Amino acid sequence: MKTIAIGLCAAMLAAMLPACSKSAKPAGNSKTLTILCSTFPMYLFTRAVTDGRADVDVQLMLPATTGCPHNYSLTPQDMLKIAGAKVFVANGLGMEEYLGEPLKRANGKIIVIDTSAGIGDLIPLKEAGPDAHEAGHAEHHHHSGDNPHLFASPRMAGRIVRNIAAELSKIDPDGAAVYTKNAEAYSAKLDALADDFAAALKDAPNKNIVTEHAIFDYLARDCGLHVAAVIEEHPGKEPVAADMKDIIDTIKSSGAVAVFTEPQYTAMVTKTIAANAGIPVAKLDPVATGPADAGADYYEETMRQNLKTLKTMLKVK
Repeated sequence: MKTIAIGLCAAMLAAMLPACSKSAKPAGNSKTLTILCSTFPMYLFTRAVTDGRADVDVQLMLPATTGCPHNYSLTPQDMLKIAGAKVFVANGLGMEEYLGEPLKRANGKIIVIDTSAGIGDLIPLKEAGPDAHEAGHAEHHHHSGDNPHLFASPRMAGRIVRNIAAELSKIDPDGAAVYTKNAEAYSAKLDALADDFAAALKDAPNKNIVTEHAIFDYLARDCGLHVAAVIEEHPGKEPVAADMKDIIDTIKSSGAVAVFTEPQYTAMVTKTIAANAGIPVAKLDPVATGPADAGADYYEETMRQNLKTLKTMLKVK
């Protein structure tokens, strides 16, 4: 169905472009550099990097409330946005696998920035279940690629920001000084935030946690936490009864202090598992979504609230 949907979008775009050319959003200054971002966190980071650079228009392709687009299908409106952009900022690591050929059809000249390119220390993405992440050191089985949720870690987010600035400096050399200065300042804030996480949770009496999805693996590694189990491999892919029993047993044997859900999902199965395991549930926001008019400090503010939540649940003074 996903392939059919993408094919239909591409065909509809070909028919729509001539008719829509008069009604599409005016490009404004012909020198405007239009940058289209695939997801909300990429949009936040790109805005921070381009702040103060004249004639740069940063846009978000997916609605700010969409979240990680694992099962997303392009719409004709998305294709029109792609057609009008010069640069596409992507999360990478398979997050935008829905693009492929349609991206080239919509805009064969678009320049794609893979924000994950060259970033080391990646964590393999494992299937959900017990011991889904073993502090990044043990051997991993049944994984399919690397975990794409770098943005949920301030430390990794800093690397993403530097990548965006480096690539934009190549595309727009005249703006390189602005991009570099912004990236250095913003990534320094993110690194400091990551240091705060590590320092605050260093002496936590119990570092075993459970997560709803494998979205906090990098953040957990930054903080020295151990993800004893992951409830769902992907949003909506609920564990079967046998897996639920294994997860509950693992939670009990690991002594995990809490199950962390995300505000983007209802978490009914996760709450059921937590109740049966006898541990509390709390929310952590990976900043996969947010308000369309989010302020410049939205990522940092949200992450600092996450730190407060972790300190409370891990009983850190």
